[in-house]
Amino acid sequence: MASIGGNQKLCVIGASGRLGRYMVRHALDRGYEVVGVCREKSVPKLAEFEGQITVIPGPTNDRAVIARAVDGCDAVLTVLVPWGRKHYSSGTAQAVLDYARPGARLVFSCGWHITRDGKDVYSRKFLLYAAAFGRLAKLLRVVDIDDQVEACRRIFASDTSWTVVRGSDLEEGESQGLPVWSRHVGDPVLASNMTRRVDYAQFMVEAVTDESLIHQAPAIVGRLTPSALAHAGKPA
Repeated sequence: MASIGGNQKLCVIGASGRLGRYMVRHALDRGYEVVGVCREKSVPKLAEFEGQITVIPGPTNDRAVIARAVDGCDAVLTVLVPWGRKHYSSGTAQAVLDYARPGARLVFSCGWHITRDGKDVYSRKFLLYAAAFGRLAKLLRVVDIDDQVEACRRIFASDTSWTVVRGSDLEEGESQGLPVWSRHVGDPVLASNMTRRVDYAQFMVEAVTDESLIHQAPAIVGRLTPSALAHAGKPA
């Protein structure tokens, strides 16, 4: 995909969440025809886009829902949410991989805990938090981090035109511009571990037309964070 917008059709899976709504707005601003997928009870969250997008309600791991949503789409942006204990993330990812048209750009979001090649270097604090959160989440049966790992394993093994964008901690606020990225967590440029959610969404949408990101798993951080500015040679 060399051009932006026009007659191109883009699907946002997980459109009703905060990240999803930002992605919808960025996509509309670029002239895409947008299809949004979210759980039926979350449809009212997309009221601001009424008349501007097509909304398909349903669980994002429902293969029939995904098949309908991605039909004819040039790109699919997917928020990999590890809800519950029913393989939500891996089911969603597999449906996208199976039903997106050949050649479509597939861009997925997840956290820094996902590693593609095992070369990421995590701080002790990060590892302790991830382990404690994972155990608590499993106990409460709220989320399943292991299933998000499985979802990304399937994506990495796919021969589709995928990108997995690994987000740092997120905050609200005005845009700081397109985030900077590295192939591995532990790179000094990522040390600040903070990105504006609106900018994470922008990176997701921009990845659609960035061929250098195909088959990459960029870890991102805010452009104006101290670590990013230091990497750019600017005062923090």
